[in-house]
Amino acid sequence: MNTSTVPHEKSHVFKRASWLEHIELIMALVSGVLIVLAYLAEKQVGAPSVYVTLYLSAFLIGGYAKAKEGLTDTWETRSLNVELLMIIAAIGAASIGYWMEGAILIFIFALSGALETYTMNKNERALESLMELQPEQATRVTGDRLEVVQIEDLAVGDQIYVRPGERIPVDGRILSGNASIEEAAITGESIPVDRGIGDDVFGSSVNLNGVLTIEVTKLATETLFQKIIQMVQQAQEEKSPSAQFIDRYEGRYVQIVLASVTAIILLGPFLTSWSLETSIYRGMILLVVASPCALVAAITPAALAAIAASAKHGILFKGGAHIENMGRLKAIAFDKTGTLTIGKPEVQHVLLHPDVAQDDVYRIVSLIEEHSMHPLAEALVAYTGKHKGVMEEFKDVTGSGIEATIDGMTYRVGKQKFADRSGDFFTDQVNRLKSAGHTLVFISDASRTLGAFALRDTLRPEAKQAIERLNRLGIATIMITGDNESTARAIATEAGLTRYIAECLPEEKVAQVKLLKAEYGSIGMIGDGINDAPALATADVGIAMGEGTDAALETADVVLMKNDLVRLSSAIEQSRKLNRIVLQNVVFALGVILVLIATNIFELLVMPFAVVGHEGSTILVILNGLRLLSSSWD
Repeated sequence: MNTSTVPHEKSHVFKRASWLEHIELIMALVSGVLIVLAYLAEKQVGAPSVYVTLYLSAFLIGGYAKAKEGLTDTWETRSLNVELLMIIAAIGAASIGYWMEGAILIFIFALSGALETYTMNKNERALESLMELQPEQATRVTGDRLEVVQIEDLAVGDQIYVRPGERIPVDGRILSGNASIEEAAITGESIPVDRGIGDDVFGSSVNLNGVLTIEVTKLATETLFQKIIQMVQQAQEEKSPSAQFIDRYEGRYVQIVLASVTAIILLGPFLTSWSLETSIYRGMILLVVASPCALVAAITPAALAAIAASAKHGILFKGGAHIENMGRLKAIAFDKTGTLTIGKPEVQHVLLHPDVAQDDVYRIVSLIEEHSMHPLAEALVAYTGKHKGVMEEFKDVTGSGIEATIDGMTYRVGKQKFADRSGDFFTDQVNRLKSAGHTLVFISDASRTLGAFALRDTLRPEAKQAIERLNRLGIATIMITGDNESTARAIATEAGLTRYIAECLPEEKVAQVKLLKAEYGSIGMIGDGINDAPALATADVGIAMGEGTDAALETADVVLMKNDLVRLSSAIEQSRKLNRIVLQNVVFALGVILVLIATNIFELLVMPFAVVGHEGSTILVILNGLRLLSSSWD
């Protein structure tokens, strides 16, 4: 069973993870206490049987978790790993009499492992808090009675009853009632929205004040909230390219280290002035300092921290690869409708004949458009308002407009060729509005044009600011749209885009994305519709609006859950910060390893400092990565 679809079962997994995290830390601390007791026993009592027993106990208690992990991984993958290398190093140190150093190595290694587990579990607890928002039961309406059922038992078409204060269990459509709904779990916005009959509602949102009957439109495993959870889980499980690179060469690196240690021990007395004892000692130190623990820990904790911080701010990355790639983008291509714009046309300007009354024109347009199925009709009625009157005749002229008779007079509403009888009266104003990307709807009677309504899809309120911030980051911003040249030019100019590409069909969007990839090297694509899905898949990073279609959400690598375009620049800055921290960690880890190896070769390094230097660097890179959890967002 997929645990992501069963919230109450998943919570047990998190509890076990949290328990294991505490056990690892406790075992590491107990190991540390035993080391202190062994050291005191060695100095005060001097009985080998006492302090060696205590050191052995520290070995077993502190090293159990890592030894089990290393052996299991070696058995499953048939390759060596860092955990096994560290256990061998600790045993090697003890074998030449350095019990305390070997025990300290185990202690610090166990402590860094517990810290890494804490980092991962902290990210999982963010997911657990999401899981707790998912109701486990629903009240189903069956005939004239109500029954409480598990949400897994609900089917599409079932009716559920939701009381005030309850969380809506699954996605659905309101059949009766109205209420204020808090959708913070979905959109991140705490301000409630009003929903009534016919409106869609999301599972895990809160019904604040109404009694609702809702028809189930999606199974519990397919709700938008479940998709959010699954995307977070997928992001935590998928490793970044840097982490994949480390994993790929980890086994080979361990083999090289073991071969080098063997060579030093066997060949040292013959090729250098070292005695056999010195060669074994230097070999054991090399075994300790050359282990790539810090290198392995340099990437994954930082990537997980960045993913968790991004999710908290409404940006869901589906994997470490995508958050790394986000910081390398040189350009972002935008869909227009529903992405840069709200997606609904609105009346922006009205042209009226000087001899007609505004109220009369608005009344005629409203009465006619109330009966129209044209996409612009709703916007026209919303602008002109509701009016009373009787329409005697109504004729829909496909592709042109509507001809109707009201109060014994015939009117036309529609395209310019169909309804404009003005001659040159509106020419200059109409041309200016068309060049600005407006769609013109004309109204005329039998003898003259009474007016014209200019409509246009409007920019999202935050779009201009988002583009400005991206441009400041050096990101080229390009709009790819199926709209005509004039509309595309007007929107691009208003938004401040670098450039635009108009009149593109879905397959042409893919071709344009490929051309942009060749031009810029790394490109992101953001959209919300089914027609955007191929282009999202083609881009280096596909980004979907949270309110977009299922196809866009499933295809994209990143989802803006709050539909806030300004977050794009914040996500890029977070990604760039992650890449900087990973680079810092890798350079630091490699630098420490090289310095320790060099000082060991020149006999300047003793085992205690080797242990502290090696394991201390591991803890430092983990702590450096954890900074991303508390990084500021604009």
